[in-house]
Amino acid sequence: MDNPLLDTRAGALPAFAAIRPEHVEPALQDTLAANRATLERLLATSREAAPSFEDLILPLEELGDRLQHVWSPVSHLHAVANTPGLREVYNRCLPLLARYQTEIAQNAELYRLFAAVAQTVPEGRADGARALLDHALRDFRLAGVTLPPEKKQRFMEIMEALAGKQALFEQNLLDAMAAWSHHETDAAKLDGIPANTLERAAEAARAAGREGWLFHLDQPSYVAVLTHARNRELRALFHRAWSTRASDQAPSPPGLDNGPLMDEILALRHEAAELVGYTDFAEYSLATKMAASVPEVRTFLERLVVASRFAGRSEFAELEAHAGHALEPWDVAFHAEELRLRKFAISDEELRLYFPLPRVLEGLFALVGRLYGLRLEADGQVAVWHPTARYFRVLDSDGTPIGGLYMDLYARPEKRSGAWMDDCISRKRLDGRLQLPVAHLVCNFAPPTATAPSLLSHDEVLTLFHEMGHALHHLLTRIDYPSISGIHGVPWDAVELPSQFMEGFAWEPEILAMISGHHESGLPLPPELVERLRQSRVFHGALHMLRQLEFSLFDLRIHAEYSPGQGGRIMKLLGEVRDAVAVVPAARYDRFPNGFAHIFGGGYAAGYYSYKWAEVLSSDAYAAFEEEGVLNPAPAARFRREILEVGGSRDIAAAFHAFRGRPPDIAALLRHSGITAAAASETGTGPAAA
Repeated sequence: MDNPLLDTRAGALPAFAAIRPEHVEPALQDTLAANRATLERLLATSREAAPSFEDLILPLEELGDRLQHVWSPVSHLHAVANTPGLREVYNRCLPLLARYQTEIAQNAELYRLFAAVAQTVPEGRADGARALLDHALRDFRLAGVTLPPEKKQRFMEIMEALAGKQALFEQNLLDAMAAWSHHETDAAKLDGIPANTLERAAEAARAAGREGWLFHLDQPSYVAVLTHARNRELRALFHRAWSTRASDQAPSPPGLDNGPLMDEILALRHEAAELVGYTDFAEYSLATKMAASVPEVRTFLERLVVASRFAGRSEFAELEAHAGHALEPWDVAFHAEELRLRKFAISDEELRLYFPLPRVLEGLFALVGRLYGLRLEADGQVAVWHPTARYFRVLDSDGTPIGGLYMDLYARPEKRSGAWMDDCISRKRLDGRLQLPVAHLVCNFAPPTATAPSLLSHDEVLTLFHEMGHALHHLLTRIDYPSISGIHGVPWDAVELPSQFMEGFAWEPEILAMISGHHESGLPLPPELVERLRQSRVFHGALHMLRQLEFSLFDLRIHAEYSPGQGGRIMKLLGEVRDAVAVVPAARYDRFPNGFAHIFGGGYAAGYYSYKWAEVLSSDAYAAFEEEGVLNPAPAARFRREILEVGGSRDIAAAFHAFRGRPPDIAALLRHSGITAAAASETGTGPAAA
């Protein structure tokens, strides 16, 4: 069979249009078999002569890159073009992949060879070779390479089981969202909902052969209803549907409850951590992060709670006073938007008219050109997985190609919710030939309608800038070893630094002029509207901070305090965290954890705190641009050189110090959040307090 997944030539782009579910399992099995055979040859050769970095490590880097070429397109399609056939084969392949990865990581002979090679590579080698070896030796130990055989086997079984259960968590969530819809024929009940949302719902109804409006449970529709619908019962209906996704609460469909799955995932993670000598999974997770310990992270988060709590309570009291009654969770976004309009004479819907997606992209591309000299050129000849996905060639200031970027920006039923950047191809130069990096940038914006382009809220503009920051981190790397190039090898609690840093530009007058243009007149955001938007930046800054701290402390505690005898105690611990942190009340039916894919499906387990930890770094990094000029080429060149280009080859604290000239300071984060200096004084400073 001619299998498009087996085209692993350096730099070859995935043939997305040709990939079928029947290609996946044979391609993976062939690749794993070939990798195992190559590994055996390398080990045999190394038994006869002492291995070198070039003879052993570089071929192993090739094996990892070969596997990425096969699996990355499959993983990506599973997220953006999910079908029953693809899902079935994807689930069958996850244990195969987990078994292979654990085999490699538990290979004691390979571990000894890595350790021997590490003795020959000096500390601080400029190309990152020593960092590669240090990361690999750490990962061997985290996989239980020194365990006795029976414990190694159990660790492998756990990794295979986790791969399947975490994928099932996300699939249940996707299915639960796809199963819900709301059909409405009474226009009066839809008062306040933006016209573009109503137009999409009307198109969905016509496509289903129905009158009126048909709403699905996608994020743009949910946010539009909660923020703008005047009908309180309608907001409550949508809130309940969203807050009970994949749970034991109606209207989530029976059979898709993630509750038991979460307990199983926590139990397996805890057992794996104990097997390799850690007290709990949180401690195990931090072994690869910038933060040194669970107490350090908890102290950091709780200091931010102290700094934010008084301001958060004041913000919520003001909101209830504005509403004139006690607020339920489905009231908060609606009345917050009203209050923001009253205080700043600005609304999401007014702003949305000025942010048509084509104009925002044009301005964003111009910005990365001003900062880093990059040029992005659309290439319509490259195969994509959906007609609305696009591919861009990325060129440096002298016209030299540096990589590629896929963009898939619209919500669809077969697509995972949220926004993310993922690596498609990693930079590599192992045999003298350069393989350029390629990234996926994915969002879930409302698609264009028959009468208007996709119109973004300013929050959605921030999301796009955020994901572009991740993409630049991957694309601008100068490191030639795939395992530490781009985002690879970067501590998880620092990987958000480039993305959150990028958001800062979307508040600047110069940049807003570049990315805005009324979808009818083309005129940029008027200066008075720019000023009101900037003033609104800190609106409910403490409430937003507390919400993220609630998520972070919940994630940390369920992993740090897991007890096999008591189980996950998920809702109990969530209740304790909310009592200590939350200002906005939660509904009784709320099953937020059942949809918390970041930690139960994705890579943020015991690491959700990373958003706030990295925001200390990103806010302080952005403050350098505020001090020197946001479009000043000097700090941009320094940020590219010291942060974006180094991948995982350098200690992130040292890299930050090289950029900023000092350790990070927490003051910029609190200032950008509108939290007063008096509150900040209670927190200490820096990721020293970080």
